[in-house]
Amino acid sequence: MTTLLKKAIDKTSLLSEDEQNKIAQIILDEISDDEIWNEKFNKSQEQLSILAEKALNEYKSGKTNPFND
Repeated sequence: MTTLLKKAIDKTSLLSEDEQNKIAQIILDEISDDEIWNEKFNKSQEQLSILAEKALNEYKSGKTNPFND
């Protein structure tokens, strides 16, 4: 466990049980969201490669315009 996480856990342990549960749920939800995002990202690599190849072909064939700020 990192020092920062231990400090957060120590401070959280001083809160009421209800507040501790709310913080615990926030952490668990965040971890779950990260796992879902990573799974979706990993499954999309083939589609991303196809889109990148299409964009590169459009660029090479002069079908794109420069982006100016």
